[in-house]
Amino acid sequence: MELRYHLLDVFTDVPFGGNQLAVFVDAPALEPALMQRIARELNLSETVFVVPPRDRSAARALRIFTPGMELPFAGHPTIGTALLLASLGVVPADDAERGFLLEEQVGLVAVTVRTRSGGTQIAELVPARLPETQGSVPARRELAALLGIDADDIVDDPDGDAPQAVSAGVPFLFVPVRDRAVLARVALDLGRWRELLASTWAPHVYLFSRDAEQGADIRARMFAPAMGITEDPATGGAAAALAGYLAWRVAEREAELRWVVEQGIEMARPSRLEVMATKEGGVVRSVRVGGTAVRVGEGVLRI
Repeated sequence: MELRYHLLDVFTDVPFGGNQLAVFVDAPALEPALMQRIARELNLSETVFVVPPRDRSAARALRIFTPGMELPFAGHPTIGTALLLASLGVVPADDAERGFLLEEQVGLVAVTVRTRSGGTQIAELVPARLPETQGSVPARRELAALLGIDADDIVDDPDGDAPQAVSAGVPFLFVPVRDRAVLARVALDLGRWRELLASTWAPHVYLFSRDAEQGADIRARMFAPAMGITEDPATGGAAAALAGYLAWRVAEREAELRWVVEQGIEMARPSRLEVMATKEGGVVRSVRVGGTAVRVGEGVLRI
């Protein structure tokens, strides 16, 4: 059997930046175990299998796999696949601009694809679930030992940024650090991670600082040993949760909020994610994540 796939770089507008993605469009019926083996063989952050949806309101369903597990929701696979389906005409241009649904394990994810001045297409997603938080987080000294930094390098302000576990479909442990110099020094200790976080609700570690460059607001890094990902150059699912984390810390009760996140800098795969949130009556009513992608190749897998 031959399976054709497309290779994209997501959350970038130039080849060899952003986060790599393989997409099998209209894949034949495959067992999940085989999908997982294919994802492990390709060894990218995520591999997507586009299949018929169970819900007729959805244009397609996405099965999303990292080298280590299937994910119920992920941002860069959703953004990249939406842009690919629009460019291939699988989703007609009018439908793409009006918005369409992609079915994921977490539920229906709303997506729009728009063309900006200059011809660049950008996709924007609305996750099926609003950000939520639960559970306690490790002490600052434990996190510092895990990350190879000093405890004072971690921001822990009861009235502002502080470590917190948040999910918009996939839980992440958000750890704010003092500046991007600290962020660059982080080295995750895998042994300590197994002891401290592997069995927790939010085992995936997302670190950020607020002194980004290139017109961005946030500089981030993400480590996910449980997914089989040493470090991720762009994490859209975490960005959706980050929108809630950041919006909860904005004093205004009525607000349209927007941040630009840069990630992958330390990996030499610079990525740019647009993150948005709407607050009404002091409550986060919606979050959105946007980005671009470039198609960089095609391939055939023979199994």
